[in-house]
Amino acid sequence: ALSSEEEEMAKARFKPVWLFYALLALFLISVFAFIIFRPILVLPRITLAPGYALTDQDGDRLTNEDMRGKIVLYNITHTACEPPCGQTSQTMQAVQARLDEIDMGVVPIELVTISLDPENDTPEVLHAYADLLGADLDRWHFVTGPTDRLKWIIGGGFDVYFDHKEDGRLVYDPALMLVDGVGILRAEYITGDPGADRILRDMQYILDEVENSEGANKVAYEAAHLFMCYP
Repeated sequence: ALSSEEEEMAKARFKPVWLFYALLALFLISVFAFIIFRPILVLPRITLAPGYALTDQDGDRLTNEDMRGKIVLYNITHTACEPPCGQTSQTMQAVQARLDEIDMGVVPIELVTISLDPENDTPEVLHAYADLLGADLDRWHFVTGPTDRLKWIIGGGFDVYFDHKEDGRLVYDPALMLVDGVGILRAEYITGDPGADRILRDMQYILDEVENSEGANKVAYEAAHLFMCYP
């Protein structure tokens, strides 16, 4: 039989063990509840978006650093793209027309159209194309550059298939990419037209994360990324 002193010592040792398992159980319950109910949804952090330096519709230089601190939607196309070529500029046009539907707060949203055809899509042609689309050139930029650089940006950086054939044909996958303010690719739309609704929704997810992931909320947003709470 244990003496009263030994019983007290055993009880004293038991309390920390009980408390540890109680806290562990509470933590695991919280984790499972977070995974099941997903109170916060986030877009995945896919990869670092490529750096670039290209020429815009005014003949000015535009770089990825100019987009720092902004949410940017990119599309890949060229001005002579006609069926069966997959044109994505109409999706960009629809997004531009509906940007006032989302709460941008203090984070600007920019659109960038990258032309694959620098030989034909001169700044003058790009400017005329922008006018045709009714582009707000304070927010929507039309850029191009040397073919080798474009292949590196599009094929190597965004991982979108692009080839400039010897007969002059441009072969590529129509694509749009959404990049956040620190240059991380957060969504890619490569197969078919995602529609403005989905893109605007994804923009709002990023805006909400920027606005709300401060202080204690930052832990919740990081948990959402850890447990892949994706829409």
